Amino acid sequence: MLELNSISVSYRSISALKDVSLTVNAGEIVALIGSNGAGKSTLIKTCAGLVKPTTGSIRLNETELLKQPSQKRASLGIAVVPENRRLFGEMNVRDNLLLGAYSRSGIGRGQEIQKEIETVYSLFPRLQERQHQRAMTMSGGEQQMLAIGRALMSRPKLILMDEPSIGLAPKIVAQIFAAIRTMRDRGVTILLAEQNAAATLRIADRAYVLELGQVTISGDAKSLWEQDRIRQLYLGGGNK
Repeated sequence: MLELNSISVSYRSISALKDVSLTVNAGEIVALIGSNGAGKSTLIKTCAGLVKPTTGSIRLNETELLKQPSQKRASLGIAVVPENRRLFGEMNVRDNLLLGAYSRSGIGRGQEIQKEIETVYSLFPRLQERQHQRAMTMSGGEQQMLAIGRALMSRPKLILMDEPSIGLAPKIVAQIFAAIRTMRDRGVTILLAEQNAAATLRIADRAYVLELGQVTISGDAKSLWEQDRIRQLYLGGGNK
């Protein structure tokens, strides 16, 4: 579905990504794990069209994304859940969700969009309780739920998620990751960049480890988590 070939990105003289290649198949959760500064967010932004690579190609099915402006990617079926959520703080929950469906507006779409809102509420009941509350007054966890819900409103084929657990309490992280797994089970494909390797590898199908802008390890998520090196890097211990 999504294929990156030999992607490199530089900021002035600093190399952020070095010859990165990866694939995301339809119906998968593919994780990008690595420490802060490893290149995860840069890779997500590159796929979203917010960062231009110096070399390489990115294909969504048969479409070369690097030839498409960032605003066109939503119509191709890509949605983004950015780091730090980027909500419209003065607007309420429902209006933020409606903005996520802007590309689907038109005659006869009202009932369809309302059905999509109900689907988001079923995934995150807290959003229905807070639907008339301004986004800026919500907790961090509720804001993250709203950011994910807004992405779902476009009925995307692929969601790019950048650090959805950042700054959240463990209980909320568990709820967010359970929802991500449910989204996958409902047919949404997800590329997930995360520092929280333990939580991420529990729900992912496959994973790529980024270190200093390069893919150093990749494979089945469960198999990766069983490797001593991965556990040592992210938990400070082995399989004992």
